[in-house]
Amino acid sequence: MPTPAERKALLFLAGVTLLGGSVRLVRAARGDDHGDTETRAALARQLAAVDSAHGRETEARKNRGKRSVRKRTRSVEKRDSSHRSTDAVSVPATSAIATQTIVDLDVADASAIERLPRIGPVLARRIVDDRTTNGAFGSLETFQRVRGVGPALARELTGRVTFSGTARPSNAVVGARLSASSPSSKSPRRERRN
Repeated sequence: MPTPAERKALLFLAGVTLLGGSVRLVRAARGDDHGDTETRAALARQLAAVDSAHGRETEARKNRGKRSVRKRTRSVEKRDSSHRSTDAVSVPATSAIATQTIVDLDVADASAIERLPRIGPVLARRIVDDRTTNGAFGSLETFQRVRGVGPALARELTGRVTFSGTARPSNAVVGARLSASSPSSKSPRRERRN
Protein backbone atom coordinates (compact mmCIF):
# COMPACT_ATOMS: atom_id res chain seq x y z
CA MET A 1 0.00 0.00 0.00
CA PRO A 2 1.49 3.36 -1.01
CA THR A 3 2.25 5.93 1.63
CA PRO A 4 0.54 9.34 1.47
CA ALA A 5 3.64 10.90 -0.10
CA GLU A 6 3.77 8.16 -2.74
CA ARG A 7 0.08 8.66 -3.49
CA LYS A 8 0.66 12.38 -4.01
CA ALA A 9 3.59 11.65 -6.32
CA LEU A 10 1.53 9.14 -8.33
CA LEU A 11 -1.35 11.61 -8.57
CA PHE A 12 1.06 14.32 -9.75
CA LEU A 13 2.58 12.04 -12.41
CA ALA A 14 -0.88 11.00 -13.60
CA GLY A 15 -1.86 14.68 -13.88
CA VAL A 16 1.26 15.54 -15.87
CA THR A 17 0.67 12.58 -18.19
CA LEU A 18 -2.96 13.56 -18.69
CA LEU A 19 -2.00 17.16 -19.37
CA GLY A 20 0.67 16.12 -21.90
CA GLY A 21 -1.78 13.83 -23.67
CA SER A 22 -4.42 16.54 -23.88
CA VAL A 23 -1.90 19.01 -25.34
CA ARG A 24 -1.01 16.48 -28.03
CA LEU A 25 -4.71 15.92 -28.78
CA VAL A 26 -5.36 19.65 -29.11
CA ARG A 27 -2.33 20.11 -31.38
CA ALA A 28 -3.41 17.17 -33.55
CA ALA A 29 -6.97 18.53 -33.79
CA ARG A 30 -5.69 21.96 -34.87
CA GLY A 31 -3.20 20.44 -37.31
CA ASP A 32 -0.35 22.15 -35.44
CA ASP A 33 2.46 19.77 -36.37
CA HIS A 34 5.05 22.55 -36.62
CA GLY A 35 6.57 22.01 -33.15
CA ASP A 36 6.71 18.27 -33.68
CA THR A 37 8.55 18.72 -36.99
CA GLU A 38 11.14 20.97 -35.35
CA THR A 39 11.58 18.48 -32.55
CA ARG A 40 12.07 15.62 -34.99
CA ALA A 41 14.60 17.62 -37.00
CA ALA A 42 16.55 18.50 -33.84
CA LEU A 43 16.47 14.88 -32.74
CA ALA A 44 17.69 13.75 -36.17
CA ARG A 45 20.62 16.21 -35.96
CA GLN A 46 21.55 14.95 -32.51
CA LEU A 47 21.37 11.33 -33.63
CA ALA A 48 23.54 12.11 -36.64
CA ALA A 49 26.12 13.78 -34.40
CA VAL A 50 26.16 10.81 -32.02
CA ASP A 51 26.43 8.36 -34.90
CA SER A 52 29.34 10.26 -36.44
CA ALA A 53 31.12 10.45 -33.07
CA HIS A 54 30.50 6.75 -32.52
CA GLY A 55 31.83 6.02 -36.01
CA ARG A 56 35.02 7.99 -35.29
CA GLU A 57 35.49 6.16 -31.99
CA THR A 58 34.98 2.78 -33.67
CA GLU A 59 37.40 3.76 -36.43
CA ALA A 60 39.96 4.84 -33.83
CA ARG A 61 39.64 1.49 -32.03
CA LYS A 62 40.16 -0.37 -35.28
CA ASN A 63 43.20 1.74 -36.09
CA ARG A 64 44.84 1.22 -32.68
CA GLY A 65 45.79 -2.31 -33.59
CA LYS A 66 47.06 -1.18 -36.97
CA ARG A 67 49.25 1.57 -35.52
CA SER A 68 52.03 -0.72 -34.41
CA VAL A 69 52.06 -2.37 -37.83
CA ARG A 70 52.14 1.07 -39.50
CA LYS A 71 54.97 2.23 -37.26
CA ARG A 72 57.04 -0.84 -38.09
CA THR A 73 56.24 -0.42 -41.79
CA ARG A 74 57.20 3.26 -41.74
CA SER A 75 60.46 2.58 -39.93
CA VAL A 76 61.35 -0.09 -42.51
CA GLU A 77 60.38 2.31 -45.31
CA LYS A 78 62.53 5.07 -43.80
CA ARG A 79 65.46 2.72 -43.45
CA ASP A 80 65.03 1.49 -47.02
CA SER A 81 64.58 5.03 -48.37
CA SER A 82 67.86 6.09 -46.77
CA HIS A 83 69.60 3.51 -48.96
CA ARG A 84 67.77 4.64 -52.11
CA SER A 85 68.40 7.74 -54.17
CA THR A 86 67.26 11.15 -52.95
CA ASP A 87 64.34 11.28 -55.46
CA ALA A 88 62.46 8.62 -53.49
CA VAL A 89 59.04 9.74 -52.33
CA SER A 90 58.17 9.01 -48.73
CA VAL A 91 54.83 7.47 -47.84
CA PRO A 92 52.52 9.99 -46.13
CA ALA A 93 51.10 9.14 -42.73
CA THR A 94 47.41 8.25 -42.77
CA SER A 95 44.89 10.69 -41.37
CA ALA A 96 43.22 7.94 -39.32
CA ILE A 97 46.06 8.11 -36.82
CA ALA A 98 45.48 11.82 -36.39
CA THR A 99 41.81 11.19 -35.53
CA GLN A 100 41.36 11.75 -31.82
CA THR A 101 38.35 11.23 -29.66
CA ILE A 102 37.57 14.05 -27.26
CA VAL A 103 36.91 12.84 -23.72
CA ASP A 104 34.55 14.72 -21.40
CA LEU A 105 36.35 14.48 -18.06
CA ASP A 106 33.22 15.52 -16.15
CA VAL A 107 31.31 12.37 -17.17
CA ALA A 108 33.79 9.84 -18.65
CA ASP A 109 34.49 6.55 -16.91
CA ALA A 110 37.99 5.40 -15.95
CA SER A 111 38.48 3.25 -19.08
CA ALA A 112 37.75 6.21 -21.38
CA ILE A 113 40.10 8.45 -19.41
CA GLU A 114 42.86 5.82 -19.61
CA ARG A 115 42.95 6.19 -23.40
CA LEU A 116 44.34 9.70 -23.03
CA PRO A 117 48.11 10.13 -23.28
CA ARG A 118 50.16 9.82 -20.07
CA ILE A 119 47.16 8.62 -18.04
CA GLY A 120 47.30 5.11 -16.67
CA PRO A 121 44.73 3.10 -14.70
CA VAL A 122 45.76 4.50 -11.30
CA LEU A 123 45.54 8.14 -12.37
CA ALA A 124 42.26 7.50 -14.24
CA ARG A 125 40.75 5.99 -11.09
CA ARG A 126 42.05 8.95 -9.05
CA ILE A 127 40.41 11.38 -11.50
CA VAL A 128 37.05 9.61 -11.25
CA ASP A 129 37.30 9.46 -7.43
CA ASP A 130 38.12 13.18 -7.20
CA ARG A 131 35.22 14.04 -9.51
CA THR A 132 32.86 11.90 -7.41
CA THR A 133 34.04 13.46 -4.16
CA ASN A 134 34.49 17.10 -5.16
CA GLY A 135 32.16 17.51 -8.13
CA ALA A 136 32.74 18.36 -11.78
CA PHE A 137 36.01 19.94 -12.93
CA GLY A 138 34.61 22.46 -15.41
CA SER A 139 38.05 23.50 -16.73
CA LEU A 140 41.65 22.40 -17.16
CA GLU A 141 42.69 24.66 -14.28
CA THR A 142 40.30 22.96 -11.87
CA PHE A 143 41.27 19.56 -13.29
CA GLN A 144 44.77 20.17 -11.91
CA ARG A 145 43.43 19.69 -8.37
CA VAL A 146 43.82 15.94 -8.92
CA ARG A 147 47.04 14.60 -7.41
CA GLY A 148 49.33 13.66 -10.29
CA VAL A 149 47.91 16.18 -12.76
CA GLY A 150 50.09 19.21 -13.28
CA PRO A 151 50.45 22.00 -15.81
CA ALA A 152 52.47 19.85 -18.26
CA LEU A 153 49.82 17.13 -18.42
CA ALA A 154 47.06 19.75 -18.66
CA ARG A 155 48.84 21.36 -21.64
CA GLU A 156 49.21 17.98 -23.33
CA LEU A 157 45.51 17.22 -22.87
CA THR A 158 44.41 20.55 -24.38
CA GLY A 159 42.24 19.79 -27.40
CA ARG A 160 41.74 16.18 -26.32
CA VAL A 161 39.43 16.80 -23.37
CA THR A 162 36.31 18.81 -22.71
CA PHE A 163 34.29 19.65 -19.61
CA SER A 164 30.48 19.65 -19.58
CA GLY A 165 30.02 20.30 -15.88
CA THR A 166 30.33 23.41 -13.79
CA ALA A 167 33.04 23.46 -11.16
CA ARG A 168 32.20 24.16 -7.55
CA PRO A 169 33.54 27.39 -6.11
CA SER A 170 37.05 26.84 -4.80
CA ASN A 171 36.06 27.64 -1.21
CA ALA A 172 33.40 24.91 -1.22
CA VAL A 173 35.99 22.13 -1.22
CA VAL A 174 38.04 22.06 1.93
CA GLY A 175 40.27 19.09 2.51
CA ALA A 176 40.84 17.52 5.92
CA ARG A 177 44.41 18.80 5.90
CA LEU A 178 43.28 22.40 5.42
CA SER A 179 40.62 22.32 8.11
CA ALA A 180 43.03 20.63 10.54
CA SER A 181 45.65 23.35 10.02
CA SER A 182 43.27 26.30 10.23
CA PRO A 183 43.80 28.67 13.19
CA SER A 184 40.29 28.09 14.52
CA SER A 185 40.88 24.35 14.90
CA LYS A 186 44.03 24.72 17.00
CA SER A 187 43.93 25.22 20.72
CA PRO A 188 45.75 28.26 22.05
CA ARG A 189 49.33 27.60 23.09
CA ARG A 190 50.35 28.08 26.62
CA GLU A 191 53.21 30.42 27.19
CA ARG A 192 56.34 29.03 28.83
CA ARG A 193 57.29 30.38 32.17
CA ASN A 194 60.94 30.89 32.86
